[in-house]
Amino acid sequence: MKGSKTIGDALVSALSRASVFNPDVQVKPACVLWPDKSRQWEAIIPRLQSELSELLVLGPYDTEARTGPAIWLRCAIAGLVDEVSLSPNTTPILYLPGVSRQDLRAVESCDEQLKPLAELQYRGVIWSQINAKDWTILAFLKSDQGGLGLDVAQDVKTKHAMQLALYRLLEEDLALLKGKRLDKDYFNTLLTGGDPVRDLLYWLDQGEAFVESQGENAWQAFVQVIESQLGFNPQKEGVLAGAERLALQEGPWKTVWQRFCEAPHRYPNIPKQITKCNPPVFDLLANAESASGWPQWNEQQEKILLNDLKALEQLPPHEARKRILQLEEIHQERRRLVWAELDQAPLARAMQYLSVVAKVTETGLNAGTIDDLETGFSTSGWKADDAILRVLEVVKDKQHLDAIRVAIRSVYLPWLEDSALYLQQQVNENGYPGGTIESQSPGVPLEGQCVLFVDGLRFDTAKCLERLLISEGLEVTEAQNWAALPSVTATGKAAVSPVRHLIDGEDDNQDFEPCVRETRQSLKGGYHFKKLLKESGWQILGANDIGDETGYAWTEIGDIDHEGHDRGWKLGKYVDGILVEIKDRIDALLHAGWKQVRIVTDHGWLLMPGGLPSIELPKALTDNKWKRCAALKPGDHADGNLFPWYWNPHQYFVLASGVSCFSKGQEYTHGGLSLQECCTLELVVSRAGPGNVRNLSITDIAWRGLRCVVTVNGDIDKVRIDIRTHAGNADSSVILSIKPFKKNGTASVVVEDEELDGTHAFIVLLDENGNPLSEAATVIGGE
Repeated sequence: MKGSKTIGDALVSALSRASVFNPDVQVKPACVLWPDKSRQWEAIIPRLQSELSELLVLGPYDTEARTGPAIWLRCAIAGLVDEVSLSPNTTPILYLPGVSRQDLRAVESCDEQLKPLAELQYRGVIWSQINAKDWTILAFLKSDQGGLGLDVAQDVKTKHAMQLALYRLLEEDLALLKGKRLDKDYFNTLLTGGDPVRDLLYWLDQGEAFVESQGENAWQAFVQVIESQLGFNPQKEGVLAGAERLALQEGPWKTVWQRFCEAPHRYPNIPKQITKCNPPVFDLLANAESASGWPQWNEQQEKILLNDLKALEQLPPHEARKRILQLEEIHQERRRLVWAELDQAPLARAMQYLSVVAKVTETGLNAGTIDDLETGFSTSGWKADDAILRVLEVVKDKQHLDAIRVAIRSVYLPWLEDSALYLQQQVNENGYPGGTIESQSPGVPLEGQCVLFVDGLRFDTAKCLERLLISEGLEVTEAQNWAALPSVTATGKAAVSPVRHLIDGEDDNQDFEPCVRETRQSLKGGYHFKKLLKESGWQILGANDIGDETGYAWTEIGDIDHEGHDRGWKLGKYVDGILVEIKDRIDALLHAGWKQVRIVTDHGWLLMPGGLPSIELPKALTDNKWKRCAALKPGDHADGNLFPWYWNPHQYFVLASGVSCFSKGQEYTHGGLSLQECCTLELVVSRAGPGNVRNLSITDIAWRGLRCVVTVNGDIDKVRIDIRTHAGNADSSVILSIKPFKKNGTASVVVEDEELDGTHAFIVLLDENGNPLSEAATVIGGE
C-alpha cells in the first residue's frame, strides 16, 4: 500500500482520523472501536495490521496475531500485556468481528464475553457511518461523507464480487477509480488478475488443474466474468464446450482466438482439446480463414498436400514445376495460421521453398559460355540450392521426407544434371577456369588480416553467412572463385592457403594430396601444412585464440563438409547453427582488433535426398576411387571426363559424368565438376568505417613520459580518445578514463601503469556510443 494513494491507504487514513480529538475540550480517547457485524472486513485485517501496529482483534487468544478475548483487549490497551507494545502517540484500534454497535450499546443485555468492552464506547470512539451504522465495504466505497465517494453498483452480484475481491481492491489507485463505474465485472476481473481472456485460455489448456490453482473465490469470480463477457459459463458447460466455441471464433470468441494465436505455445493442450470436438464439414477447398480454428482441417490439408507431392513423380519436370506453383497458391495461406507456428503444417511451410526451387529451375544453366554459367549461378541459380536446404529443414518424419524427396527429384535433380553436363562439356572444350597451380600467383599477406578456412562453405551457405554478417553491421566484400580440381579437401584446402606457392604434387598421386615443394613431404595429416604456415610467418590460431592482430594468421572453424558426410539430407537442419558459430567467431576476431577476416573454402557439394545417380567405373582401371572422382592406374584410360590435377597438370584423373557417383546411395558428396561443387565465394569482412564519414585523421601523437597528447583533424564533435593494447577490444584500455577532445583538436590522457612503458598499443578514436572511428599504432611512452 505504498506509492500513490490506494484504497488501502484511504482505509488506514480513515481509521486513524477516527481517533482525532481536540485536546482543549476533549480527553484522548482510550481506543477506536471498529464493529463489523457481518465480518465483511475480516479477511484483510492481517494485512492492515502490517500498517497499523495499534490494531488489535477480538477473537481467540493469539498474541502473535494480536488477537484475544475482551478482557485481554482491555489489559492490552491498559499496557498490561507484555507482548503488546503500543506507542503513546497512537490510539489503539479494536476490530470487533461479528459485533455491531447496537450489541455494545445495550450494556445490560450485552453478551458476557463482550461486557469488558461495553464501557469503552464511552471512553473511546466508534468508527461508524454518520448515520451511526457500521461501515460496510459498499458504504465506505460509495459514501461521500467519511467514505471515498466512488460510483459503485449496489446489486447483489456486485456486493458479492466486492467482498471476494476486497484483498486485491486495497492495492487499487484511488485516483484512477474516480468517475469509473465499479460493478460486478470490475470486481470479478480484479479478483482474476485483470485479464479474463488469458485466464480463460489457461482454463481451456489446464482444465481442472486451473480450477484448483485459483481457490474458490477466484474461481467463482472467473466464472462470473466469463459468463458476463462471453455468455458462457465455464462451470456448467465445461472445457470441451469452451474449446468448440474457441475453434468456431464466433462473436466475442474471435478476440479469444486472436489471443491464443498471439502465444499458442503457452497453451499446448488447447489443440488437443479442440480435436476432441466435432468440427463442421468443410469443403476440401474451404477458405483458410473460416476453417483456421480446427486442427483437424489443417491435418486434412497436410494429407492432401502429401499425396499431391508424391504424385509429382508421374510428371515431367516442366509440368512438375507448374504443379508445385499451383500447390503453393493453394496452401500458402496456411503458413499464416497458428498451426504453422505450432509446427503442425510442415508441408505448407515446405511449399514456400519448393516454389522457389520451381521458379529458379525454370531457367536452365545449360547454355552460353562458362562465364554465362557463372553469372547465372551467382545471380540466381544458388537460390535453388539454398531453398533445398530450407525445405529439408522443415521435414518432421519419414512420410514428409518421402513426399519432399519426390518433389525435389522431380524438378531439382534434372536441373542439376543438365547444368553439370553442360559445364563439363564447356570445360572439355575450353579448359577449366580454376586452372592449376601453374597459373596461380603467390598470395600476399596483409598485416591485420586473419584468414578463416571453412571446409565445405558452398556458394549458397556463403551467401547466408554474408547476410548474417551484414545484419551485425559488418562490411563484407565478395569474390567468386573456382575450386581446385578435383573438388575435394585434400586438393582444395592447400589451394586457398597463403602458402600455396610452396606446394606441389607428386606424380602418380592416388589421394589427391599435395606435398611440400622443396622436401616432397606429404601434407596429409596437416603437420607439414602447419609447418609451412609457421615458417612463412603465419600465426595458427586455435578455435578460441585471438593472436597478435598486428600480424597475419590462419584459423579454421565450421566443418560443414564433415556434418554433410555424417548427416546426409539432415544437413539442412544444422547449417544455420554452423553459420551462426562462424559469424560469432568472425565478430570476436574483429572485436579483438583484427582489421579483416578473409573467409576461404575448398569446395562446395551436392545434396540429393534419396541419393544421386550412379554409374559404373571398372575397379581394375583405378588406383583409388572416390565418390565423384578417381585416380587412374598408370597407362590406363577410362570412358568419362579426364582432367589435370590442380597440383600436377601432368597427372590426369577421371570425374563422374553429370551429377552421378561411382557408388550408389550417395545423398551428400563432392569431388566432381558442377557449379555447386566448384563455384565458390570468398568473403572479406571488416568493421564498418564511420571514421571515413567523419573525415577524421590523427595528425600527431606526442608522448611526455606516460602522458600522451593526440592531435586530430576533422569533425571532432563528441569524439573521445582511448588507448588500448587491442584496438577492437574496449577491455584492453590502459587509461583510467576515456577523454573528449578540446575545441583545438587535442586531447591528453595518461597511462597509469608504469610497467606498460615501451608496450605496443593503439590510439583509438570513439564516437559518443563507443564505436571505433579511427585508430593509429603507437608505443606507450614513445619510441
